[in-house]
Formats: sequence, C-alpha cells, structure tokens
Amino acid sequence: MSIVKITSGRASKELASKIAKEYNQKLVDVEIMTFSDGEFQPSYQETLRGSDVFIIQSTYPPADNLMELLYLIDAAKRASAHRIIAVMPYFGCARQDRKDRPRVSIGAKLIANMLTAAGVDRIITMDLHADQIQGFFDITVDHLYASSLFVPLLKSRKMENLCIASPDTGGTRRAAVYAKELNADLAIGYKQRPKPNVIGSLQIIGDVKDKNVILVDDIIDTAGTICKAANTIKELGAKSVRAMCVHPVLSGNAYQNLEDSCLEEVIVTDSIPLKQKSDKITVISVDKLFATVIESVISNRSINKLFEF
Repeated sequence: MSIVKITSGRASKELASKIAKEYNQKLVDVEIMTFSDGEFQPSYQETLRGSDVFIIQSTYPPADNLMELLYLIDAAKRASAHRIIAVMPYFGCARQDRKDRPRVSIGAKLIANMLTAAGVDRIITMDLHADQIQGFFDITVDHLYASSLFVPLLKSRKMENLCIASPDTGGTRRAAVYAKELNADLAIGYKQRPKPNVIGSLQIIGDVKDKNVILVDDIIDTAGTICKAANTIKELGAKSVRAMCVHPVLSGNAYQNLEDSCLEEVIVTDSIPLKQKSDKITVISVDKLFATVIESVISNRSINKLFEF
C-alpha cells in the first residue's frame, strides 16, 4: 500500500480538512512565506519522499489560487513524491473551453498544459463546465458529478409535481439527466446575451404551471441568469422555484440578486467556500465523495458506483 499524504492550498483548506478527516488523516502542514510585494512561496513541513500526494485546491479567482496549486505541485515533485494528484473540486476558467470568437485564448487548455508541465500525474475534479476539457489532458482525469449527491437529496424530499429546468440551452443535457432519474418534467430556458454576465431576453420552453421547479446548473456567477429564469418561471404559474448549483462562484451582486429573487432555496456544494452566509443557501459537502475517490485511486478500485444514483 502506498504512503498517502493529503495537503491543501489556502483556497480549499476547510474542505481539505473534511476530506482528510474522512480518510482518517491530518493534512500535511504547508507554510506560506509571503514577500512584501505579494509574491509567495509554499513549503511542505514534512517529508513527501515516495508518497502519493493529493493536493486539494479549487482554482477560483484570484489567479493566486491557481499559481499556489502549481507551486505546490512543483514543490512536491522536487521533494521526490512518488505520484502527485491534483484534486480540483472547482476547475477555474472552464468556461474558456473553445475559441468562440477571433483572437481569444482557450484558457482551460492553457491551464491543462500548465498543470502537466508542473508535474501533476492525475487530476480529480467535479462538474467541469465543458466535459471535453478532460481531453485537454494526456493524463488520467477522474471527472465526478455532484448529481450523485443532489439526486438522492431530491428523492428524499419526495416533492410532488416536480419539474427540472435548465436556465439556458447549454445545460439541457444536465437537466435531462436529473429529470429522467427523478421521473420529472423538463423545462428549458432560452436566453440571449449582448455581452458576458448580461442577459438580453429569456424565454421558458415547457410547462411549469403549478409545478415545483428545480433549476439546475453547474455554476452560479452573478446569479443574473438563474434569478431571471426563476422569476420568469414564477410568473408563468409555478408553485415554487428552487435552484441547485454545483459551484457557487457568486461574484458581484450575486448574494443580493439571490435575496431579491423569488427563489425559495439555493442548494450548492462547498467546492468553493461562500463569501457570506445567506438563509436561502443550503450547502452540501463533497468531502465524502472526494475521500471515496482518493481511496479508490490508492487501492485501484473502480469508481463506477459513484455514477449510479
């Protein structure tokens, strides 16, 4: 059996502590030396030689979170770690997965190249904004889905007249999976954006009247889309509207937008720590999910059961 070391960057310290506890371990201590200009240098406080090192870090903004992960990978490699596994509950820049207009970068591919160049051997992540990002890597990517937590939760609530809705056409496949598993109706939002984070118009395709509607998405950023979809669905006669989202980016006026909306509840994971508390937001931890995958990686067991609801 390999020697397992679990560590974390500052962005995911709380979640990493929960994962390590589930694995019955303590986190490897990392000391961060910070210079007066903001430059920083992480240092492991125990030996990693010959170990399988799991580095837990979500790469949401600022860019320092990504740089810290790269530094931690490089430091582990130079400390003679046997294998280095980056556990990225939230893979930042995943919305930059293609060249959709002239003279733009493909940020997700660049990050994949940087992680590989730093020396990572494997990636464990959850609900990528675009599934094809797995193909940006020439190393193993374990791509998990929070639906393995969300679907059982919804089943346990036994809500009547349930309708699963996608706030935009890009999330149709995700919403369809939920609807099938829950034997629920499906509705789809069609939106037009004049520019990023700004919604021009939004229409709902499907019958939501007298339904308990659950809007499902992978990311809530400014919450503009999800709130406009919720308010539109409510105006169309829905009995109740809730949202279920994997990654609570929640930037700008997101918290206020959620408070002012007709959403009764917003269910999220702790892939990104919340900036502030809200009575509307319910957080489900992914600690057990990632601890199970870490154990499976070490013991070379299949994780197929995690894709069964």
